[in-house]
Formats: sequence, C-alpha cells, structure tokens
Amino acid sequence: MQVLVTGANGFIGRKLCVSLEEHGYAIRAAVREPSSATGLSKAVDVVTVGAIGTETDWSQALRGVETVVHLAARVHVLREKARNPLAEFRLVNVAGTERLARMAASAGVRRLVYVSSIKVNGEHTHELPFTEADTPEPQDAYGLSKWEAEQALLKIAAETGLEVVIVRPPLVYGPGAGGNFLRMMDWVNRGFPLPLGSIRNLRSLIYLGNLVDALVVCVTHPRAAGNIFLVSDGEDVSTPELIRRLAQAMGRRPRLVSFPPALLRLAGLLTGKSAEVERLLGSLRVDSSKIRRELQWTPPFSMTQGLRETAVWYSEGV
Repeated sequence: MQVLVTGANGFIGRKLCVSLEEHGYAIRAAVREPSSATGLSKAVDVVTVGAIGTETDWSQALRGVETVVHLAARVHVLREKARNPLAEFRLVNVAGTERLARMAASAGVRRLVYVSSIKVNGEHTHELPFTEADTPEPQDAYGLSKWEAEQALLKIAAETGLEVVIVRPPLVYGPGAGGNFLRMMDWVNRGFPLPLGSIRNLRSLIYLGNLVDALVVCVTHPRAAGNIFLVSDGEDVSTPELIRRLAQAMGRRPRLVSFPPALLRLAGLLTGKSAEVERLLGSLRVDSSKIRRELQWTPPFSMTQGLRETAVWYSEGV
C-alpha cells in the first residue's frame, strides 16, 4: 500500500517514514523543496510540492496513494513575525489542508490521517482530563487553525466519503525534539537552579515512538475511520517530577528550588511570558482510553524508555 506523508522531513515525519517502511508500506514523502529530503531513506519516493496553501498542486504526490498522513503545518513560533498570524495559520493549516483533502478525495485516496493538536481542546485542565467529547476551546491562533482544519476535513468526509482520522497529541518529546522540551533539557544539563519545586500540577506527554506507533495503527485499522483520538504515554507527571526523571535519564542532578507559584505567575506577567510560565505551572491531562479501547492500541514505550532515548540523542549532540 502506498502512503503519502506530508511534512516527512520534520521531527515526527522522519520517524514515521522509518516506521511505515518497517511495516512494509511504500512511502511517498511530500516536501517543500528538494533539499528538505536530506536524511530520508533511499526507498522513499520524494515529491516536491512547494509552499502549502490554496494553490498547492498535490496531483503528482497523490498518484497511486491509498492513505495520506498529513503532518505538514505552520506551527507556533516563539518570535512571531507575521503581521496577521491567524491569517497565516489559516492559509497553511486550514486552506492548505482543505486543498489536500479535496484533491485526495478526487484522486481516489481512501483515508487521510490528520495530526492535529491537543490545543484544540484547550490549554489547561482542572479536575478532569481532556477527552474527545469535550467542547473545543482553542486559546491561540495555532489551536484555532487546527480546530478549523478538523471541521473542514469532517465536512469533506461527509461530502466525498474520504475516511478521515484525527489525532490530537499533547507535547511530543523524543530524539530531535525542539522548543520547550529542548530548552528544559538544556536547563537540566547546565545545572541551572529551577524555581519549580513547589509546583503540584499534572501534565500528559507522548514519546515520539508512541505517537508514530499510534499513527501507523490509524493508517489501516478499520475502526479508526471517522474518529478523533487523543493520545498520550498514559503517565501524567508534574513539572518537577518530569525534571527529576529527565535529569536521571541524562545522568544529572536536578536542582529544584521551592518558590511560590503566584510569584512565578507575576514574573511571567511582568516579562510578557505568562503563556510560557503557565505551561510549567498548569495542568494538562489527556484521557487516551478511547484509542486504547477502540483500536486496542497500547503505547509500546514507557515514559522512562522515551526519556532515556531522548537523553541519549541529546548527549550525542552536546
């Protein structure tokens, strides 16, 4: 079976292509430009599609394809330069996704697996974890664009019969991770005192290997079609516990200092980094029981294994 992976050169895409190849699938990778294909297996058929938007020509990439895994997206950036970020997110994540789905349906593609984000549900949980039944409450332009893309896909599915599967992961970590997780690893590695010892939150994460395994299952499982799935490692940890476990995996001593969370929030407010601070202080729990129940999926890696593999990757690059 031929599978098209968009965003194949990214953090998740590279690992997914390797896993799909190991499962015996023929893989076609859609990349923005030829140089983006560096590092992909020679067995992968690479097609250049250019920028993703309303005019993207997917015809060559979709030829003979049975399933698409759509990873390519405009993601959240720390230093946003666009004058209208929401418009840019919508161009790529909504209009670009709709363009791909409609061309896929016309080309006879059977299924499209869309990697969305837990940000569709919201930024924080309180007593109960997020579930697929929750009313979406995206809080930023990226989350809103992902939710709008989901709505567009479900509409196309109803109109054309294209099987759509939506997967919403929380923070993804693993070899090649960047952003906040890489920053946390740098803090631990350098031995910085971290004023996070008093935090009593719970957060869900997912190891790259677990997410990829779930996506491979969604490619063919007959009960996946038409469903939204939340995925996680199944182990919720507080921020200080994550730092302790990460430090252990890295062979470092965690330097956690107790500091009132209220003062940390005030510092975030004064520095314009309230969102970043709240990700360290607040809870975000994910209930992944639906995919476990419906598709009999179980994460193949524990969080301890995932953190260990991530630490090995990090040590090799330091």
